[in-house]
Amino acid sequence: MELLMSVSGSRRSEGSYRRSGGCAQGRSPRPAREDVKFVRWPAERHLRDLCREERIPCLLVVEGGAEPPVCSDPREDWVRTPISPSDLDARVAALRQRSHDRRTPVLDPAGTLSFRTASVVMSSTHLELMDLFVERFGQVVYRWELMAILTKRDSTSTRNALDLHIMRMRKRIAPLDLDIVTAWGRGYALEEKSPWAAVASKPSAVDHC
Repeated sequence: MELLMSVSGSRRSEGSYRRSGGCAQGRSPRPAREDVKFVRWPAERHLRDLCREERIPCLLVVEGGAEPPVCSDPREDWVRTPISPSDLDARVAALRQRSHDRRTPVLDPAGTLSFRTASVVMSSTHLELMDLFVERFGQVVYRWELMAILTKRDSTSTRNALDLHIMRMRKRIAPLDLDIVTAWGRGYALEEKSPWAAVASKPSAVDHC
């Protein structure tokens, strides 16, 4: 039994999925994070666990008369073969969109920062700083831009004051699996914590840039 698979972006590649086979065309179980992983169900349930752990979008291909799984994670969906290429493309596109939406933090006017299924409330002091970080998620926010926000609130703010705010914001957003990383010589960037980062690695309070 074959399954036509749309693997990445808008480009469609044709691969095969057979009951006796593993990943299509020998693909690695760790694809690029924006790609959707195709997993046989229930034969490859261990790969489903891996996708959940590493937050990889996963389309479960239910085999034969197997009972379909309950997909409560927005990064999961399931199909039963055979399925038409157009239906498959639609499922994959929806899955990618849901996964993308969960990877972008949102800061509401009340100061609640939400990411995936968790949220924290930012202090009024940090609200404007975080608003700029969220607006440029994954991109560098220059140090002078952050200092301009602080000095607008308090003209006596110093470089050390910004360092302290960064340290406090890092601690505040840690439960969301977000981090403020240092862009040496430029500023900082708000990013998602890498799922492969060592749990034991704890940075010093502030990395001066």
